[in-house]
Amino acid sequence: MALAVAVGAGAGLGSIVFRWCIETFTHLFSGHADYAASPGASHPHLPWLGPFFVLLAPVVGGLLYGPLVNRFAKEARGHGVPEVMLAVAQRGGRISPKVAVVKTLASALTIGSGGSVGREGPIVQIGSALGSTLGRMTRLTEARLKLLVACGAAGGIAATFNAPLAGVFFAMELILGTFSAEAFGATVLASVTASVIGRAAFGDVAFLHLPAFHVDHVSQYGLFALLGVVAALVGVGFSRVLYLIEDACDWLWRGPEWLRPAVGGLALGLVLLALPEMYGVGYPVLQHATEGGYAVGFLLLLLVGKVIATSLTIGIGGSGGVFAPSLFIGAMLGSAYGAAAHAVFPHTAGAVGAYALVGMGAVFAGSSRAPITAVVILFELTGEYSIILPLMLAIVLATVTSRLLSRDTIYTLKLRRRGVDLEGAAQGAPIGTQRVGSVMEPLPAPLPATTALLDAAETLSLSGHGALPVVDAAGRYLGTVTAQSVGEALAEEPDAAPTRVGELAEPPAAVLSDEPLAQALHGLLSAGGTGVPVLDAEDGTPVGWLSHQSALRAVHAVA
Repeated sequence: MALAVAVGAGAGLGSIVFRWCIETFTHLFSGHADYAASPGASHPHLPWLGPFFVLLAPVVGGLLYGPLVNRFAKEARGHGVPEVMLAVAQRGGRISPKVAVVKTLASALTIGSGGSVGREGPIVQIGSALGSTLGRMTRLTEARLKLLVACGAAGGIAATFNAPLAGVFFAMELILGTFSAEAFGATVLASVTASVIGRAAFGDVAFLHLPAFHVDHVSQYGLFALLGVVAALVGVGFSRVLYLIEDACDWLWRGPEWLRPAVGGLALGLVLLALPEMYGVGYPVLQHATEGGYAVGFLLLLLVGKVIATSLTIGIGGSGGVFAPSLFIGAMLGSAYGAAAHAVFPHTAGAVGAYALVGMGAVFAGSSRAPITAVVILFELTGEYSIILPLMLAIVLATVTSRLLSRDTIYTLKLRRRGVDLEGAAQGAPIGTQRVGSVMEPLPAPLPATTALLDAAETLSLSGHGALPVVDAAGRYLGTVTAQSVGEALAEEPDAAPTRVGELAEPPAAVLSDEPLAQALHGLLSAGGTGVPVLDAEDGTPVGWLSHQSALRAVHAVA
């Protein structure tokens, strides 16, 4: 608990320093507090350049952060969250402490010099690096070290966006990938601590100031549902374009990596000259769009421009997040969709701003596939509860549609392109690449579904397994029954308790004989670690048994 509070405090202070760096560099490179609020204006200290100074700003910024990242922390390049996910999943939560310093400077320089990226990825990586460093200094176990990394991520999100709940769910849904009472308690402590510090520095105000939205007609839910599906298409498309442009930059560039951001900055400068609203994070433009301040055609132009500008910033070696660009793209999509819906259904469509808000959450959910985080963070960023039902509807549909369209999210796709599968074994690991069929044990004798609980209890106590398969009268596999479930049933009132094991049998997560062991271990853990039947890949019948003991035998098995 004390360490979680300390990490939260560090993440809160880190977010203050990070935002100060962004504001300083933005004012230095553009002469404005946020150039996106006055697009096309000249630099007050270089008036003779007019708006053309945006051609040079990304080049100068690239000359500063390019050598910094290449020399001290190459993992600080890009949007940051995938590196934290990888550290938790396959590196025991170990993140180099220098990442925090390099990421702060590199991301602030990228955003300040015009890079069209967000600040959530950097602050997640900064906070996580602080948590990892503190955990290793205090010699924590690996499980606790991973938890402190998640605490750093939660604190960073909470302090930066004044969103303590969103920080908690972001850490558990995306970083840890699991929910538990211990993880929830620790991340809440870190998030609250960071939020208190952030609010002391930035004030307790909502991220966006929007008028109250209401659903005035039930038919609007159909429009919001369709927006969720469309937003998923846009979110997945954003992921594809992001890495397509990164591939193109890799193919075109033949010089030293430290010089790549500066040379690529010329291309980014041309985009900023054509569409200066793309300078930096772009929150003023997002706010104006939610207020209905742009025509439909210009909204679509801003949407396409943000996809290209963000992808180009990452592709040339910039450092920054993709969360804020996802919100920006969603706001443009939602505003354009809402304006079109209002033109077709003027009496029932409702306010355009409501569609912008729902579009923000749906595009983020479609690209990241983190629905709980999307719902909570949109509520906290805007303070709008009146739109929660259509927001939840659109986000769930966007998540489901995204899952149907793509195996990966915008975060995991970056890792898979590098040959890393978060659900698979780490490269060079002695366990994980083997097939389940090569390490499984013989299938224990199954229990008939009609077996009385007292008889089942005796059999389980003598079996050496914490669970046993259950079959019906025809020998068909029904699922497994655990010693825990039998013990709990026997402790209930006799009149209300089950009497046969068939009433307690539940099929665990399917583990197939031909799948990699690393993937099967997730199913074993979800079953409580008591053991699971291994199913034939063709007909689904049990052919063996997998336990942690048999998994350890994989060290001596042939891959």
